[in-house]
Amino acid sequence: MVVLIKYVQRTVFILLLLFCLPEIRAAQPQEQTQSASDEMLASESKPPVSGINWWWMEIENNQSSALVKTLVIVIIVCILCLFVLLIWILINRNKMQARQIETDRLMEQFEMLLFDYLTSENSEDVYKKIARIAVTDFNREMLINQMRELSKSMSMTMSVGANEEARVKLMKLYYRMHLDQDSIRKIYSRKWHIQVKGFRELAFMGVTEVNEKIRHFLKSKNKILRMEAQLALIRLNKEDPFGFLDHLTHPFTLWEKLNAYELIAIHDLPVPQFSRWTDSSNKTVVDFSLRMIQVFKQNYSVPQIVKCLEHPNPDIRRTAIIVCGELQLRETLPHLKQMYKNEDYTNCLAIVYAMGKMPDESMLGFLKMVLDKEDDVQLQIESAKAISKMGEEGISALVKLMKSEYKNYQIIIRHVLDKRIN
Repeated sequence: MVVLIKYVQRTVFILLLLFCLPEIRAAQPQEQTQSASDEMLASESKPPVSGINWWWMEIENNQSSALVKTLVIVIIVCILCLFVLLIWILINRNKMQARQIETDRLMEQFEMLLFDYLTSENSEDVYKKIARIAVTDFNREMLINQMRELSKSMSMTMSVGANEEARVKLMKLYYRMHLDQDSIRKIYSRKWHIQVKGFRELAFMGVTEVNEKIRHFLKSKNKILRMEAQLALIRLNKEDPFGFLDHLTHPFTLWEKLNAYELIAIHDLPVPQFSRWTDSSNKTVVDFSLRMIQVFKQNYSVPQIVKCLEHPNPDIRRTAIIVCGELQLRETLPHLKQMYKNEDYTNCLAIVYAMGKMPDESMLGFLKMVLDKEDDVQLQIESAKAISKMGEEGISALVKLMKSEYKNYQIIIRHVLDKRIN
């Protein structure tokens, strides 16, 4: 279609030159010295004309004939272009409809054949039927799509043992038909959406031959391509599913983190020791590792978490503080107390909140100091809550502070001790 439009543009340009240049060259001031009688005689001497010839002669006699000719040509060309465009749209629409009908027919046919292949004892005859149909690239593409859809439906309807047996049989058919080569060729395509389709097919069928090639896409500028490469490597690298984090240089976005975690939950992948990546130069990878340590309760990673409390990035330090509180790592309390005075407001609030998650009487003096010295109401409330969670000793300390006349703590402490609120 683009080539056709270029040819039409060139044709219009040539026609304009042919019709307009002669008129421009011949354009000179005309002397209107002829009388009305001479014009009548000249018109009577011309042979009678009609139809298109008469219409074109009227244009010729017009003083602005070059402009009129140009407009006429433009109108004709526009009509031709619209006509050609309409024909192209109708042809393309019919092709799409025919393609969709053929797709539906093939998907239905392959569904029946694959079901027979998985359930029939004599699967060789069914294989020959599938091989006779899947001869073109389009048919082979439909076969791969149907294999994926069938495997998904089987995982929801069959038992674990039967589903695994059927999946193994499907994978054998996939390799026997050399469909793995079709999927591998896709990742060498220049079109990113075809590459993504190749990643998904290879990950779904467990083809590990091109893991190194897929790993190169971790540095791609295309976010979707990079994310799909990560997800494919998680499923393909059975021994080290999250090994791609060693090579990740771009930011590990929240959406990518959620997809990675979802794969662990859905496919029951082995959970690695995420403390391995807490010293990564990519701060988003460090953040993800800390959050996974929290989710999978890897309490043995205390030394790496403490190291992250000293990380130069305040966001990483905040995540480490939150992890300490959620996992109730009381051995980190001295570190939290020591770093309080050098942190910004958000991290200070996170420290006090984390101490409230793991109440310890050794922190009573520190929390009383926060309640006394800080002017921020939110910090005072959180420190009072953390003290109240220490039991009788904490509550008695709050009551004693409430009765003190040194500073007005009544409103905050009453709010914290009110059981109707907390």
